[in-house]
Amino acid sequence: MRTRPTLTWTDPDAELPRTTSLAEVVDVVGRGRVAVLSGAGISTESGIPDYRSDTGRLKRHVPMTYDDFVASEHGRRRYWARSHVGWRTIARAAPNDGHRAVATLQQRGFLTGVITQNVDGLHQAAGARDVIELHGSLDRVICLGCRTTTGRDELDVRLHTANPAFGGVATRINPDGDVELDEQVVAGFELVDCTDCDRGVLKPDVVFFGENVPRPRVEQCYRLVDDSDALLVLGSSLTVMSGLRFVRHAAKAGKPVLIINHGRTRGDKEATVRVDRPLGEALTELVSAV
Repeated sequence: MRTRPTLTWTDPDAELPRTTSLAEVVDVVGRGRVAVLSGAGISTESGIPDYRSDTGRLKRHVPMTYDDFVASEHGRRRYWARSHVGWRTIARAAPNDGHRAVATLQQRGFLTGVITQNVDGLHQAAGARDVIELHGSLDRVICLGCRTTTGRDELDVRLHTANPAFGGVATRINPDGDVELDEQVVAGFELVDCTDCDRGVLKPDVVFFGENVPRPRVEQCYRLVDDSDALLVLGSSLTVMSGLRFVRHAAKAGKPVLIINHGRTRGDKEATVRVDRPLGEALTELVSAV
């Protein structure tokens, strides 16, 4: 049975101390064998906003859930109409200083690997290798019937052909590529099916809220954390368990957990140090210091 993840959390404890100093992060990363876990906050400087405020609460947008997508044609129509517009912004987004810094740290041998909760592909675009995409990637589409995977650009062409007069204009982009559109605009949007089985429902190859991350992918992440001496969390509020579990796993094993994020996170209690700095600035400084 699928359960919906926690979209917000309330932490009754007092605010835990934060710092702007990278001294402890530099010390740990400088020893090497560090795994990275990144979230939406690392991509905000590329023009892709995150989901949450610095208190961990959702901003206006409520993400699409798996149950809503599979159960309702209207839900799928709304998602694909909005995502058809939003994809253009995601596809044009370029890596920022934070992504480039992570790639540099990996190339210089300080990192054992990168786990990202993001679906934008910007770590790879910056040069990072063997990135584990915990929640999948928006540049792929999967058929829920025959499980065939195709490229998002191909689907974009098909949707444009099926909706030549579609005039949706984005007013707000979200990390999952969704935008806000008027319901009247959504209502006339034509869906397309899988070209391999002719009837299958197409879904972005991402993990929606309420959907399980594939177990082999989870195990791969656990192995990376186990093979590392520390975990560096970048730009994630750690609100959903899909990422938080790796923080708790590392902390339970006695490994340093370093968090660089704007605002509170659900993993603060497990953190060795919490740095509140813009990611691009902080990671550029980190690269220079190690």
